[in-house]
Amino acid sequence: MTPTKNLKFVDLFAGIGGFHQALKSYQADCIFASEWDKYSQEIYLKNHGILPKGDITKIPESAIPSHDLLCAGFPCQAFSISGKQLGFNDTRGSLFFDVARIVQYHQPKFIILENVKNFARHDHGNTLNIVVNTLDEIGYKVYYKVLNSSYFGVPQKRERIYIVAFRKDLEVDNFIFPNGYHQPVKLIDFCLDDEETQDFIINRKDINFKEKIDIVPDILGNYPQKPIRIGTVNKGGQGERIYHQNGHAITLSAYGGGVGAKTGLYLINDKVRKLAPRECARIMGFPDSFVVHENKNIAYKQFGNSVVVNVIKEIINYLIN
Repeated sequence: MTPTKNLKFVDLFAGIGGFHQALKSYQADCIFASEWDKYSQEIYLKNHGILPKGDITKIPESAIPSHDLLCAGFPCQAFSISGKQLGFNDTRGSLFFDVARIVQYHQPKFIILENVKNFARHDHGNTLNIVVNTLDEIGYKVYYKVLNSSYFGVPQKRERIYIVAFRKDLEVDNFIFPNGYHQPVKLIDFCLDDEETQDFIINRKDINFKEKIDIVPDILGNYPQKPIRIGTVNKGGQGERIYHQNGHAITLSAYGGGVGAKTGLYLINDKVRKLAPRECARIMGFPDSFVVHENKNIAYKQFGNSVVVNVIKEIINYLIN
């Protein structure tokens, strides 16, 4: 890893610290973090040694230290576009406004933002245009791309839009996002031993599998880098679909219903079950040394809201180099 000991960053809408976990690999220094959820604050403190400040909307930009890099997995909100100028004033009332006002005040060299894939299409593209034009207006060259974590060394189909911006005086005229070039992986290789997952087994009479399940590796011995659906529970609605252990997990979610809510259901070593929180941590790119919340439902929500550490690591590597 390229050492960046002098790189100072702030972590906004920090959650449990996915950005922080990635930047640890580069010896960067987190000088400020903000997260309003008390359970996420607790886990952030345990893992990163910093207690995030609370509601960013109530923190003046002058109270935040000067920094080189701003990271934010800001929530997607409807923006006011009554003026139709699609610039800085149109962000007021949204949480992106807090990112923008801090960036405008501190003028960090770099910005990395993350959001859901559909952010790019939200409000017919106007929401993304507001973000891009706002950052342009306050002095930044902006690049964005949707990336799937399945191609970054974790077995989870998780497509997210990543927005990288450079201060214009740095004269970065082209930024190429990483495409992901990791050795193919499969879910089973990230799973706990069976004796550790007994509490997550689903025993029901309405489990149905496809009549023919023929999943074979390709000529190189690799299985498809995507979820492989092989059965259902109940009527097969969301949270009621079963996937194969040699494929990938579906997108972890902070919300959602069904017997497989938040993690999906998988046939692992001949047992249908949900993923354990530690397995969720692994397929989000967190190491086993990462402290997971003891309440499994809180842990599921936290990982469902997090960024994938592997993807952020690669983006930072490209950004630095």
